[in-house]
Amino acid sequence: MKGKAIIVSAPSGAGKTTIVRHLLETVPRLEFSVSACSRPGRENEVHGRDYYFITPDEFREKIRRDEFVEWEEVYPGRFYGTPKQEMERIWSLGKAPIFDVDVKGGLNLKRYFGDAALALFIHPPSVEELEHRLRKRGTESEATLQERIGKAAYELTFAPRFDRVVINDDLELKCREIVGMVTAFLDLPETTGA
Repeated sequence: MKGKAIIVSAPSGAGKTTIVRHLLETVPRLEFSVSACSRPGRENEVHGRDYYFITPDEFREKIRRDEFVEWEEVYPGRFYGTPKQEMERIWSLGKAPIFDVDVKGGLNLKRYFGDAALALFIHPPSVEELEHRLRKRGTESEATLQERIGKAAYELTFAPRFDRVVINDDLELKCREIVGMVTAFLDLPETTGA
């Protein structure tokens, strides 16, 4: 293993992606880890920036060759994973990879990296607040919203298995706190970004 890693996990709607974006803007030593997936790219997605888009057969071959740090078949034929080559790319830049992953992926990555990773769990103030945030997005049908809420309630039970649990009740304050945690873990001087 060549370096440290930062893992940010949370149920959908807890603020994980916003926090990861803030960390990338504030801590120059971090580099976003691009995952591989076997689904087609969406109109606004770019190969190599959003995901490495590969076919299910290519994904299976890479699994066979042990080319992933972790991987998961989310739906039949729909694979997502972290390429080992991506870690090498980031470490060769003298940076630390940061992962924006679901709870299961976060636990798999922590198991792989051990103490070389700081695993953060972003916890919503409550399931009710999480539901409010997801409703505000306006991107879900009632059925998919209820499915997400059920999944989130289950995912919250895994919070104690992460290194740090951050209750996201004040986004600006929590971003500052997390920058402090990350810079301390990476042995970097404190940054002033908020």
